[in-house]
This record gives sequence, C-alpha cells and structure tokens, in this order.
Amino acid sequence: MSLSNTNYNFTTPVYRDTVETAIFKNVITVVLCISISYVNSTLVHTFTKHQVFNTNPRYILYIHLVINDMFLLIIFTLLQLLSYIVFTLNMSLCMVLLMIGILFTLNNPLTLAAMAVECYIAICFPLRHTQICTVKKTYVVIGVIWLLNSLSVLPDLFVTLATEPKEFFDYRIFCVRVNVFRAPYLTVKRDVSNTAFLVFVWFTLFYTYFNILFTAKAAAADAKKAKNTVLLHGFQLMLCMLNYVYNFTIEGLTYFFPKDGVAIRFTINIFISVLPRLISPVVYGLRDKTFRKYLKRYLFSTTTATTHPQ
Repeated sequence: MSLSNTNYNFTTPVYRDTVETAIFKNVITVVLCISISYVNSTLVHTFTKHQVFNTNPRYILYIHLVINDMFLLIIFTLLQLLSYIVFTLNMSLCMVLLMIGILFTLNNPLTLAAMAVECYIAICFPLRHTQICTVKKTYVVIGVIWLLNSLSVLPDLFVTLATEPKEFFDYRIFCVRVNVFRAPYLTVKRDVSNTAFLVFVWFTLFYTYFNILFTAKAAAADAKKAKNTVLLHGFQLMLCMLNYVYNFTIEGLTYFFPKDGVAIRFTINIFISVLPRLISPVVYGLRDKTFRKYLKRYLFSTTTATTHPQ
C-alpha cells in the first residue's frame, strides 16, 4: 500500500509480512545483531584494558571502526523492529534515527582509508612511522572524519527544516530516507558527495596497496600481511559501497518483483548493514597476533573465574 494524506504524498510502496514471516525475519536480525555486538564489545573491552592497544594508532582506528559498526547495527535493528511493531514512526523521530544511521554508515569508508594509509606508512616508511602516526594525530583524523561526514549529512536536515511546514514533522510515515528528505536536489547532492568520497577512498586503497606490493624484499613478511589487510579493507569497502546503490537496487528489483518488495528490502539490508560488520572482528580480532593473544587471555581468565571462583 502507499502512505498518503490530503497534504502530503508518500509514494514509497509498503507491504506487510505475515506474522510468521515477520517473526522469522526479526529473530534473524536480532540474533545477528546480538552476536556481532557481543564479539565487538569484547574487542572494545580488550582494547580499553591494555595500554598496548590504546597507545597504538592502528588499534585506535580499528576500535573506532568496531564501535561505529556496533552503533550502526543497533540503529538498523531498532528501525527494523519498530517498522514491524508500530509500522509507522513520527517524522521527527524517524529523521533523528536516519541521520544517526547515515552518519555511522558514511564513517566506515573514510575510516578504512585511514587504516590503509597507516599500513602504508608502517611498511614503506618504518623509520618515520612513530613520528607520522601518533596517538594525537590519530584522534585528529577521527575528528576530521566525523566533521566531513557531518558536513555531508547536515544540509539534508537544514533544507528539510527550511522547506517543509511545521505539520510535516508531526506526521507518521514508514521510516525510509526517501519519505523524509524529499527535495530532489538533496538526492543530487547526496550522489555527488558519495561519488567524491568513494573516488577518494578507492584511490587511497589502490595507492597504498600497490606501494605496499612493491615494497623492498627486506620487509617482505610484514608487507605481505599489510597487503592482505588492505585487500580485506577493499572487500569491506565494496560491501559498504552497496549503500550508495541501495535505493537504485531496491527500486529496480521491486519493479520486476513488486509483490516481493519487503523480502527484497530485508535481504539487501542484511547484506549491506549486517554482513559487512562481520569483517571487522576478523581483520584484527582474529588475524592480529597481539590482539588475539590478549583477547584469549581475557576469555580464558573469564572462563577460569567462572569455573573456579576461589
């Protein structure tokens, strides 16, 4: 069905699932969200408990990515649950949730680019690494990432506040971006900014990868590991890129399969918003020897304390 009233037209088609299908989908989403968030929260706990991590720029960038993934998963799961429980949301609440979700989504590619640059400096300029990549500069980079993405998202909010009447923000809608930020030029702005960020991130990944690839043989072992890490960043970025073709993919598939619109939206959301979050724990939580050592120590100590409390 389409949502509309006498004053506003929201033409996004919305179909309801059966009760069994809705329960199945939400159980899958909640289980995945809890499982990934548990692993990520364990990584964050390990990071905060050991100084070897919170004084290392590489791990600071990584944990920023992990925390970003956790909040993104929470927002995604919350929006999905609300869409099934109450179906429509107040426009103002929907706008706040969407803004937060979009901001966390945009943070990921730039964080991946920063991590690739850190790998490149560590391998290609090992003697200058400690001078270039300091803790203070790392937090500055994280601040710049948030600033750039905020500048990309805030115009949507300001334009909507300036162009829509007051009654618009009291209306209840199915919470998707196209129903909130409706001005056509906001779509153009979004596409231009996404393309610019995407070109920058891909250029950074290719540049760092090929420079690491041709690094001197003296650092062959470290260079090979860094090269594989950048490749994983590239794969994760490819999944993140799906966010930029999200609306096009939804509209295209729904056009050919109009009765399966809800299933299509759910499947694409899982692939875009959930599965990429599985990669972050693997890159450093399992592949990195230092992180793995401390993570095992924490898990083993927890198990021992539970089994032998005395």
